[in-house]
Amino acid sequence: MDGDLLARIDLESEAGQFSPGSIEQVNRLLTPALAVLLLTTACVNPIAGGPAEAVQVEQRGPAGAVPPGLENFYGQRLGWGRCEGYVRGEDQALAFARRDAQCARLTVPLDYAKPDGPTISLGLLRRPATEPARRIGALVLNPGGPGGSGMSAAAQLGASPTAPGQRLEISRRFDLVGFDPRGVGASEPQVRCRTDAERDAERLDLDLDTSPAGITQTEAEEKELATRCQQRVGEALLATVGTRDVVKDVDVLRSALGEPKLNYLGYSYGTRIGTAYAEAFPGNVRAMILDGALDPDQDPAAELVAQGAGFQKAFDTFAKDCRQQQACPLGRTAEGAVPAFRALMKPLTSTPAEAAGGRKLSYSDATTAVIQAMYSQQLWEPLRTGLTELKQGKGETLMRLADTYYGRGEDGKYSNLNDVFTAIRCVDDPRTTDPDQRRELDRRYRAAAPFLDDGNPPSPARDACAFWPVPVTSRPHLPKVDGLPKVLVISTTGDPATPYQAGVELAQALNGALLSFVGTQHTVFAQGNQCVDTAGTAYLTELALPAPDTRCIG
Repeated sequence: MDGDLLARIDLESEAGQFSPGSIEQVNRLLTPALAVLLLTTACVNPIAGGPAEAVQVEQRGPAGAVPPGLENFYGQRLGWGRCEGYVRGEDQALAFARRDAQCARLTVPLDYAKPDGPTISLGLLRRPATEPARRIGALVLNPGGPGGSGMSAAAQLGASPTAPGQRLEISRRFDLVGFDPRGVGASEPQVRCRTDAERDAERLDLDLDTSPAGITQTEAEEKELATRCQQRVGEALLATVGTRDVVKDVDVLRSALGEPKLNYLGYSYGTRIGTAYAEAFPGNVRAMILDGALDPDQDPAAELVAQGAGFQKAFDTFAKDCRQQQACPLGRTAEGAVPAFRALMKPLTSTPAEAAGGRKLSYSDATTAVIQAMYSQQLWEPLRTGLTELKQGKGETLMRLADTYYGRGEDGKYSNLNDVFTAIRCVDDPRTTDPDQRRELDRRYRAAAPFLDDGNPPSPARDACAFWPVPVTSRPHLPKVDGLPKVLVISTTGDPATPYQAGVELAQALNGALLSFVGTQHTVFAQGNQCVDTAGTAYLTELALPAPDTRCIG
């Protein structure tokens, strides 16, 4: 089911909107020395079998404006305690064991049109400001996805040993608060449509055949996914899992934290949450950084094609870097890189490569691995290694990269990120249900990203969203944000997942400031670039925006 190009890329659409794996996941792909350094820093003061700590119950709300009928939610108590019971993946265990990490649950209505009806709970993780006397407030985080864990983001922010002092200033002045959006991670109930065994099987099912019979089979599998989600999750949650409802949850969280105004840091898809919040609650914003931005008015098809061009640009940059190394598996010429890559990949369309533990690396897994590596130059070395192994018929490193993207742990268990990704995308975006339009979109994507073209004719196969059981709840549009204070948008010139121009458009739409970063990676704030981190920290702490046309160099 992950086979034809658009079926695979749909999983990477919405701009592949989550950061490239958690620190612990990425560590498996780095050189041993760097991995040890990152992991040591990520696990600051872990709890090792310490005694149980009492839950700290706080009632700081209601704060600020409270919509009628939601008083109990906005003024609810939060019980903060240890985080071990919130772990939903092996990559979270060490991060959640930080001594300064506190976890709680936030109760929100399942359907805001029925506030007296069923409720759901969201997982929260807080790291209190280290200098309470200088505390500004809470900084709410979302890492993207859709489907990324804000709890993990809050636990890991500031973990890199390369971060300058300005990055630490955020931890001194703000409580860092991450939330798992509805259906995600530790939030309950979860959106989980597929079993671990089903996910493994789907990754081997290529669906490369674009003949009428092949399209019929592919669409039958997409319909089956939609049916599984309907049966295993239920229409009530599927209908309310989108951004429209998440931003209402964020406002409940703001009040329950005792914050009259929201401080928000959103990456990638998290910029869509921030944009929608800014439109719904413009008067409730104090400061907002949107990094790796989405253009709120862009047609999803145009967004997907632009993203394809972004991945091609990142691949070309990787290939140029590769040519500077010995024995580059992509050859020695710029014009030969794409043909060399496609020649490496072609055998996988019929015969998977051997990987550790008797697993098989499929064509779709290999392309996903390459896309994963485009998110960060830190992953270029393992990608070179993986492509060199592929020339020898081996798939170990590429499989690890693909597993990181899909959220598969070494224990064989998957996070629910990809199921949530599909569920949110299917209610957030207009759906392409016309096969001819689908074929044309596939053709345009192949032209924009030729390194990902498998050589088959463009496919008219519709994806699971075309068969989704609940209606779309959002649409692309220019937000109306009267009364919104100045926000800061950060956009990276070589961002493969959220192209630079989208950040330009978002800054204009929100009448905000634009900070440009010259580099090739997906998102940048609080990741060690002193220029970006200094500007972002000054904005969050002092509301001081960078000068117009400020550019930071990677």
